[in-house]
Amino acid sequence: MSKHVAVILGGWSAEREVSLSSGHECAKALREKGYQVTEIDATRDLASQLVAIDPKPDVIFNALHGRWGEDGAVQGLLEIMNIPYTHSGVRASAIAMDKMSAKAMFAEYEIPCAHHVWVTREDIASGKALPPPYVLKPNNEGSSVGVEIILTAEEEQNMLARDWVHGEGVMQEEFIPGREMTVAVKDGEAMEVIEILTGNHAFYDFESKYAQGGSEHIVPADIEGDLRDRLQRHAEEAYKALGCRGVARADFRYDPENDRLVILEINTQPGMTPTSLVPDAARHDGMSFADIVAWMVEDASCER
Repeated sequence: MSKHVAVILGGWSAEREVSLSSGHECAKALREKGYQVTEIDATRDLASQLVAIDPKPDVIFNALHGRWGEDGAVQGLLEIMNIPYTHSGVRASAIAMDKMSAKAMFAEYEIPCAHHVWVTREDIASGKALPPPYVLKPNNEGSSVGVEIILTAEEEQNMLARDWVHGEGVMQEEFIPGREMTVAVKDGEAMEVIEILTGNHAFYDFESKYAQGGSEHIVPADIEGDLRDRLQRHAEEAYKALGCRGVARADFRYDPENDRLVILEINTQPGMTPTSLVPDAARHDGMSFADIVAWMVEDASCER
């Protein structure tokens, strides 16, 4: 390969460490495939960092996670610089990162969602919000950063007694009991359904996502064919609804008691660490980690 790939990683979001891990792993895989690779720990002067690379990169592998890296900001910069980049474009990235906006798009495509509202601390304290059990989710963070599950009225009072960490407002979402499922979508086509077992963790939180042994991935998920079809169809619909490209990953909760399936979110830049889900789905399809990373590079483009 003569293609020169700049892997941008790190950055300054709450997910910096995850991004460093993803970026280093992807850079290593691309070198194994024969690409010329330059790693860039992104700063707020990323444009100058990229201009300084000689020779100019042919492709940007965007391994940034969290705000600025996957919310359309960096994507817009790369569009201006006219450098092809991996994963989704500006619009899809921005909508996916804004959970309330993404939910609105899912509703347009009749993809089932849990009941959700935008609330402030005062709304919860005055009883104007959803009653427990519910989940609090920062509107524009990833990797479960800041997510909090409130199951009882007592837990709600304890939460309100602490310092409020959710800014001016937060998305409050009905808690759906049951099983955690995820489906990666590659170039518009759903990959195999994965079930996530989180052991002692209440949900697929930051530690269960990235700590060794924090979760177990069942590939393929032990589910009936009809449920598998529903999961894959809704994942493809979510990908289409937002206008994603490359590889994205849709996350779901399934309540078997009520046969209720809801989408939680779609991640336009899924983690690519040793414990991540997309590499597991790729391996099931016969693609090595290096294969799926190289595919992302070859799929890169400038398309907003």
